[in-house]
Amino acid sequence: MCGIVGLFDTRGKKAIDPQLLARMNQTQFHRGPDEGGIHIEPGVGLGHRRLSIIDLSTGQQPLFNEDRSVVVVFNGEIYNFKELAVELAALGHRFRTHSDTEVIVHAWEQWGEDCVTRFRGMFTFGLWDRNQEILFLARDRLGVKPLYYALLDDGTFIFGSELKALLAHPQLIRKIDPHAVEEYFSYGYVPEPKTIFKQALKLSPGHTLTLGREKGLPQPRQYWDVPFTPHGPMDEKEAEEELINRLREAVKIRLVAEVPLGAFLSGGVDSSGVVAMMAGLIENPVNTCSISFGDPAFNESQYAQKVATRYHTEHHVEQVDKDDFDLIDKLAALYDEPFSDSSAIPTYRVCELARKRVTVALSGDGGDENLAGYRRYRWHLYEEKMRSAIPIAARKPMFGMLGNIYPKADWAPKVLRAKSTFEALARDSVEGYFHTVSLMGDKMRERLFSDSFKRSLQGYQAVEVLRAHAKKCPTEDPLSRVQYLDMKTYLVGDILTKVDRASMAHALEVRVPLLDHQLVEWISGLPASLKLRGQEGKYIFKKALEPYLPDDILYRDKMGFSVPLASWFRGPLRQRIRAALLGPVLAETGIFNITFLKEMLDQHQSGRRDYSASLWSILMFEAFLRNENPA
Repeated sequence: MCGIVGLFDTRGKKAIDPQLLARMNQTQFHRGPDEGGIHIEPGVGLGHRRLSIIDLSTGQQPLFNEDRSVVVVFNGEIYNFKELAVELAALGHRFRTHSDTEVIVHAWEQWGEDCVTRFRGMFTFGLWDRNQEILFLARDRLGVKPLYYALLDDGTFIFGSELKALLAHPQLIRKIDPHAVEEYFSYGYVPEPKTIFKQALKLSPGHTLTLGREKGLPQPRQYWDVPFTPHGPMDEKEAEEELINRLREAVKIRLVAEVPLGAFLSGGVDSSGVVAMMAGLIENPVNTCSISFGDPAFNESQYAQKVATRYHTEHHVEQVDKDDFDLIDKLAALYDEPFSDSSAIPTYRVCELARKRVTVALSGDGGDENLAGYRRYRWHLYEEKMRSAIPIAARKPMFGMLGNIYPKADWAPKVLRAKSTFEALARDSVEGYFHTVSLMGDKMRERLFSDSFKRSLQGYQAVEVLRAHAKKCPTEDPLSRVQYLDMKTYLVGDILTKVDRASMAHALEVRVPLLDHQLVEWISGLPASLKLRGQEGKYIFKKALEPYLPDDILYRDKMGFSVPLASWFRGPLRQRIRAALLGPVLAETGIFNITFLKEMLDQHQSGRRDYSASLWSILMFEAFLRNENPA
């Protein structure tokens, strides 16, 4: 894995400042501590930081074609590069290295923009074609690898693997986007394609961007989407066998490396399934890594140990301090923009542990979105049945009234939280799902923001993110639709962002076989009843894994990767959260209603309400602001 940066003059061929390019490149040193390189020519500069994984001796970047008219900087892995190299060599292309990077320049020469459709892997890259005077950017189909870009006022286009590379450019305007703030406090992250800053954007998964020397910024082009195309008739047993064969193959192609390789093992279904496949594919014991928590409510290390024992892995466990909150400021610097998933803390620690022993680790990320593992999918289908039975003209006033008068019960099991259900039933399908996934609901954000900030939103609401994706969804099936929405938002904006930054902070490459695009395409075409059956999510996956894993791994309740925020804010972080929320940093933004912030704090710390997730999101926003403007 690596870090890439670039500068491109869209108006001419002005000289590139080599020191500026080097500074931008150096901000991502952690992504590629092994080597660095830059290439500069009139109007174009490309930089690269390398974490050496494949072709250690000759895979240096920037990398050129034979006549040096095409040059690329690349972050990621293309797993089918050997097959592509054979095909391209037969077409007359000459290879100087054995790296997957060189396949990109020759694929561009042969197939142009469509080259990305031939790549199987996780990738972002920037490619300059001098003959055509084209800069071509691409991001992998599921968004495993990140890419940020901006067009500056003087016509300079800049890009990088992390936002901090763009922030190193003095002409990037650091003006916060009010719409991004509204989205952050709805989702807990800023969804693609926005960033927290108005001038900077993310290239969305499955998209490319082609720039010439012209005015303005062209629209990205989508080259792939999750198809949800139904398969032909297939009985359950056939589906189980096919799923295992496809999973095994997705794991197998991710075992190519010239450095130590292992896996994360949480004790959940997805990571355990990946480890089971790995154990059957390699001769030596699999290196597995887990972290444990002192609090049994958050600890599933004993389940990880069961899998490790069964497959005779070289298993390594470290216990995370239950009060491991010293990472708050480090995370703010790591993510560059507000990011409120508190599981970033244990994710950072497990990556830190893994890097002590391996350079590449396989993970089980993506299984919940692919195979309907989240509990919220069950509730959404229940609510959809209610919505379909009662017209919205009747639902909206009836359930809206019930939602208003029913008391909030954060402490209760979800089945007893009727207020939230009533509020969801008063909405249409997309609004209802937005209400389910929202970090803070509409009414709470209404109270959170100041009057002046609400005026700056001009009526914009974060539900529009889901509405835009829902319009492009290729299926009407209610379960598949919300899976699609999660793949476009939560998977890429939260899960993959969290893992990329936490792993690359330790120069660790993480590979995700459950997000192999061919596997995703095939799973998307399975009937919804094979993914969610009754109360059982990941139904077909669990059935397929029964010969490989014990029932108490497959069929126990999902625990997640949580931290005890509620008790932190009433105990060891009591004063810190008060100082952050009621201090000058948030007050000076003009964004917040400080009276409501104090009310939230008082009610949480007295035990009357649980505002822990909301308070954490505000704390991380304050940490982001301090990181942007250090004292």
